[in-house]
Amino acid sequence: MGYELGTDGPSAIVVGVDGSEPSLRAAAYALGQARRHGSRLVAVFARTTTGGMASMIDASGSARTAVLAAQDEVETLLRRAHATEAGGVEAELIVRPGDPFQVLSDVAREVRADCVVVGSSESIGHRFAGSLAVRLVRKAHWPVTVVP
Repeated sequence: MGYELGTDGPSAIVVGVDGSEPSLRAAAYALGQARRHGSRLVAVFARTTTGGMASMIDASGSARTAVLAAQDEVETLLRRAHATEAGGVEAELIVRPGDPFQVLSDVAREVRADCVVVGSSESIGHRFAGSLAVRLVRKAHWPVTVVP
């Protein structure tokens, strides 16, 4: 069986970013991998929607407005970083509303990703409920790299 030159290594890398330090380290790691392998880099920002009990308690909508403003700020920072740091790598930033696990899975499937990179969770609650990284490792169909 013969091998094709230039086809080893990932052709598309998906990285989850949310503005946290671990996600920014994951993005830097994924960018380095994409640069070394000549891969396409797809950064994904899942905008969470506020709903449920929180929306019923917040009758004025001020909490929802604050969450959306914070997400807008993160998106602006990610777009600015994306524009300046891609450095010769074919890269794009996809922003979608929804559950981060579902959004990352959908994008990875759409771009035919070879791997998914995420930062480790800083939330103590994830030790009990399970983090995004744990959910991806258990249920996703791609190799998952978790960056501390």
